[in-house]
Amino acid sequence: QVQLVESGGGLVQAGGSLRLSCAASGSSVNIYVMGWYRQAPGKQRELVARITSGGTTNYADSVKGRFTISRDNAKNTVYLQMNSLKAEDTAIYYCNADLSGWYVYWGQGTQVTVSS
Repeated sequence: QVQLVESGGGLVQAGGSLRLSCAASGSSVNIYVMGWYRQAPGKQRELVARITSGGTTNYADSVKGRFTISRDNAKNTVYLQMNSLKAEDTAIYYCNADLSGWYVYWGQGTQVTVSS
């Protein structure tokens, strides 16, 4: 069983930056694909960024060039650096760990609010 705890959310002005962290416990997530998803009010949850165990990344078009996902396997932690934040980035951000669909875990989420 894997537990995921997000942190680093908060209120920031448009154009500002935040760094989200997702700390995993209970088991190593080094072989998992780790992802960040977000859900804005009234909208479906969407993928923001994902990183494989080998470090390959992919991003939603809306965040390319602004957000960077990274992982520190020694710390069992995944990060999401968010720069040039926009009002439309306001959402609850969730951390996800996925082992080929067989084992999928979610964190409780952290609120990010960008004021314009």
